[in-house]
Amino acid sequence: MTRTPFIATLLLLCPVTALPLAAQNDYLAARTKGSTTAPVTVYEMSDFQCPFCRAHTLQTFPQIEREYIATGKVRWVFINFPLPSIHPNAIASAEFAMCAAKEGKFWEAHDLLFLHQDVWAPIRNPGPFLLSLTDTLKISRPRVTTCLQQGEMRGLVESDAQGAVRAGASSTPAFWIEGGMMVGAHPITVFRQVIDSIYRVKTGGASLPE
Repeated sequence: MTRTPFIATLLLLCPVTALPLAAQNDYLAARTKGSTTAPVTVYEMSDFQCPFCRAHTLQTFPQIEREYIATGKVRWVFINFPLPSIHPNAIASAEFAMCAAKEGKFWEAHDLLFLHQDVWAPIRNPGPFLLSLTDTLKISRPRVTTCLQQGEMRGLVESDAQGAVRAGASSTPAFWIEGGMMVGAHPITVFRQVIDSIYRVKTGGASLPE
């Protein structure tokens, strides 16, 4: 069965409140790491309040970044997939991350959210704590406050989540890797097996460069 490319699937559903397509593409670039010519593209569907996503980010992703992203083998794209039915602060944190992306600090906000997940996740109203992160990020608190209060990124986060569902994701973290879905927070050894195999196919059997 032919699989729809993930980015096409992601953009099939754009609610009325979503940003214009050009703006969505801009914000997709803001949460992308790696070369645009990398042979392998990975879309990570993640929830900032998910403990398994946190484990992946803190334990496995740094190794992926060193071995595959920094070396030009993989382009990595973060897709918001908040699950509010079990993570009540997931949408708020996703919107905060995207408001930080508007200020050019998505990945820095991404790292802080996961690092401090145990602080903001159990809070009934995480807004004040999330806004306090603007000081560490060195971005404008008033602009981020306005971004959140006006729901500027709500449509984009919803569109991300709808695209993830259409791609077949039902839990987090999930990884769409060149047409196939891998679900769960796996150790680096599993990612190596999958990515190395796909890399060889995409590059005509070439050996992985050191």
